[in-house]
Amino acid sequence: MKTYALVVQYDGTEYAGFQVQVGQRTIQGELEEALAKLGPNRIRVVGAGRTDAGVHSEGQTVSFRDDGLTVPVERLPHALNALLPPDIRVVKSWLAPPGFHARYSARQKTYRYQVYEGEFPSVFYRRYALWVREPVNWQAVAACAELFVGRLDFAAFAASGGSAQTTVRTMESVTVEAAPPLTLIRFTADGFLYKMVRNLVGTLLDVGLGRLSLEDVREIMESRDRRLASATAPAHGLFLESVRY
Repeated sequence: MKTYALVVQYDGTEYAGFQVQVGQRTIQGELEEALAKLGPNRIRVVGAGRTDAGVHSEGQTVSFRDDGLTVPVERLPHALNALLPPDIRVVKSWLAPPGFHARYSARQKTYRYQVYEGEFPSVFYRRYALWVREPVNWQAVAACAELFVGRLDFAAFAASGGSAQTTVRTMESVTVEAAPPLTLIRFTADGFLYKMVRNLVGTLLDVGLGRLSLEDVREIMESRDRRLASATAPAHGLFLESVRY
């Protein structure tokens, strides 16, 4: 049986996340419905990241196994995009090696969070960036971001409801690209806990707004207590940017 891989972009605003949920529109559900029209088999796809409701993607990777598709692999993006809604697009497809799994074969993922600063929210970024009215000290944010790099225990930034066996992750980098009014915060790691990026962003912004000090953040990390960290940043500013295998 062949193993297929796709790179999928989507605007997550109108969806209840990636994973199939009964009675809800999801990215996985839309992909599987489109694939069902291209062959005789019911196909179940798996994603590299189970993005939450409202989260977007520029580089989500999905995989599936099937031996009944009637479309050549190189034509899959064209065939699927003709069937998918306009806020989901397949931009790449290939035949993967046997045993490839979009989630478990991933070595590294990069998420990007976008923040828009200004007296008024942006008409154009309202679905894709968190609006912050107060000026943010991005130098302080960048200094705090260094605390999150390395093989660390991120228990204080893990939301309840996750299924991870351990809260330790290796964060390769956290970068802050400040070019007001839009600032991009990128996180690259070998894996992420449930809502971890959004929880980290909430804490970083509290540092940038003078509500927390670097020492406060160190104590939060050491406590492993989610209740001590900042509020979860909204979903609409988050993008799954890329996945590396």
